[in-house]
Amino acid sequence: MQKIITGLASYGMSGSVFHAPFLDVHPGFELHTIVERSKNLARARYPHVQIVRSFEALLDIPEIQLVVVNTPDTTHYDYVKLALLAGKHVVVEKPFVFDVSQGEELVRLARKSGLVLAVYQNRRWDGDFLTVKKILESGVLGRVVEFQSAFQRYRNFIQPGTWKEKADQQVGITYNLGSHMIDQAVQLFGMPQAVYADIDRLRDGSEVDDYYFIKLIYPQVKVLLRAGYLMREETPRYYLHGTEGSYVKQGLDPQEECLKQGVIPTGAAWGKEAEANWGTLNATVSGLHYRGKIETLPGNYMAFYDDIHRSVTENQKALTDAEDVLQVIRIIQASFESEHTGEVVHLEG
Repeated sequence: MQKIITGLASYGMSGSVFHAPFLDVHPGFELHTIVERSKNLARARYPHVQIVRSFEALLDIPEIQLVVVNTPDTTHYDYVKLALLAGKHVVVEKPFVFDVSQGEELVRLARKSGLVLAVYQNRRWDGDFLTVKKILESGVLGRVVEFQSAFQRYRNFIQPGTWKEKADQQVGITYNLGSHMIDQAVQLFGMPQAVYADIDRLRDGSEVDDYYFIKLIYPQVKVLLRAGYLMREETPRYYLHGTEGSYVKQGLDPQEECLKQGVIPTGAAWGKEAEANWGTLNATVSGLHYRGKIETLPGNYMAFYDDIHRSVTENQKALTDAEDVLQVIRIIQASFESEHTGEVVHLEG
């Protein structure tokens, strides 16, 4: 298998948990260089990897073909542009950009240069989402009338010393978790006709949005997305209701927690969920009523890099191609407009 020589722009949580472990074990990639501005944390786990002190130094390495831009969100536009101008394929962490016009510029540049530009929408490969998708495709729920997705976190304090809590960094839970949840909804139902959103700061002293309720408006199905930092008691991750039944799913995909614990993302057990978290299906199946647990499909974040490898080596469009993912940014911008005006915002096309 042809190896893609890869550089990682940061070794914080994103780099050490979501990117480096996969790039290191995937046979189609060589993790060549990591940017650490002052530390050498990557060397303990990846002693064979070169460490440089700046993004510019990373781009100056001629053999690097692919750059993973996983730096703070406000740098994405500038760093992706620099990488494309340097002739590198790019994977950029979500959110892709903060403004649709910036994203369109980067997409044009990538197309002009014949380079892959993909966004790390890894939660398309959460096991629970794959299961939801499979249930919808099966038709077992009949005509689906309601889809609810919730992501609960509990952090009732302002985390010190992080750019993620600063108002001038344009960041908050809507661009953070919303990028995933909206992307999943678009994968299931396509682009909505309109958006209504309630976005707020509920923690004492919060500078950034830490709660949202977003309604994506479609002709036939109600799609409701909710997330917040003051949700101490777990609620279902997904609700699906249809004319023939319902599916309810608790718990989170286990991959992130395993990666944080240093588990290598390989082997037959990778991505499998404990039976206690399997969702409940209550439906009519082949004329018979069924109510019981449905085994969650295994999650597989490695599939993201499988797709990137095909995109680079076979000149195929990535599943998470930036032009397509730009629709997510369009919806987020419309959500903030809705919050500001208190009205439903209609989307073009």
